[in-house]
Amino acid sequence: MADTALIEKAKKIFENFLVKQGSRKTPERFSVIDELYLLPEDEHIDVEGLFLKMRNKGYTISRATIYNTLDLLVESGLAVKHQFKDKVALYEQALTYKHHDHHVCNQCRKIREFSDPKINEIKEAMGKTFQSAITSHSLVLYGDCQIENCESLIGQQLF
Repeated sequence: MADTALIEKAKKIFENFLVKQGSRKTPERFSVIDELYLLPEDEHIDVEGLFLKMRNKGYTISRATIYNTLDLLVESGLAVKHQFKDKVALYEQALTYKHHDHHVCNQCRKIREFSDPKINEIKEAMGKTFQSAITSHSLVLYGDCQIENCESLIGQQLF
């Protein structure tokens, strides 16, 4: 869960970004920052989930505004967008972002984040092999849930 200082920092960065872009600084756009940065750091959310969360809190905001604001947040470096297999785009906060990779369960759809120094070694080796300065990478592992009584899997079966 983000603290208020982090949210205020994100809002200041976003405000400066909007001014440079010549875009409007609307309360709705800043409310998207509030809600995104109130999520746990390792949580990923889609537009529909964010829309429902905000509506349940009494915000009057459209899906289009959320889509557009998230695009601006990605462009400004305040959000990271992920596209996992057959899922819709998911977003996570980026201000405290440390590079990590993902494991996605094929059954329960739970997303787990992980880091392994061996991956950086592979990245460096491939950079040498291809004579390329590797600047980024994306690794997503997909697997089948084998967790006994998986809460996410049980929740999926209710629908």
